[in-house]
Amino acid sequence: MSDEKPVVASKTPFSVLVEAGKNYFWCACGRSQSQPFCDGTHKGTGITPVKYEARKKEWVWFCGCKQTGNAPFCDGSHKNLA
Repeated sequence: MSDEKPVVASKTPFSVLVEAGKNYFWCACGRSQSQPFCDGTHKGTGITPVKYEARKKEWVWFCGCKQTGNAPFCDGSHKNLA
């Protein structure tokens, strides 16, 4: 197991219109070039993406700073970044 920490991908959340019944894989490592979603660049970091299944079509605020305590959603943690 690695002790790598996620990198801050964005200091603001990502607003995404999700589709009902669709699975999304939120990037937890911050390294993905397809933010806020996983593109596989976490391999070797010990950090894995978080699966989110949309129950309805709606706007969702996915965490961009990767410091949230409510993954994959923004909980305002980016406001505490230096």
